Amino acid sequence: MDCIELFPTLYHCIETTAREEFQNSVNRYMESGGKHRKLEGKIELLKTFLESVDFGKLRSQSDGYLIEGKKVRFVICWQEGELSYEMIVSKGEAPESH
Repeated sequence: MDCIELFPTLYHCIETTAREEFQNSVNRYMESGGKHRKLEGKIELLKTFLESVDFGKLRSQSDGYLIEGKKVRFVICWQEGELSYEMIVSKGEAPESH
């Protein structure tokens, strides 16, 4: 399974961004007739992330950077069978909200 990258904004926190990506993935999976294995892995990873992460803590860590106009990216992966995620901050404008 590849890693998933999520880009929160001032308008969509990391929890909202993850929930939207989860729902979009489920919808695409259902449209495929349940035959898309890569989406199954993505859905499972996002589900685990949504169920196990302290989103208040992640928001407090990322919001300050977003307010400063920095780009925040969360990279979510399985690492040795366990959920792993990292927040990466870079210069530049945050992506626009869609």
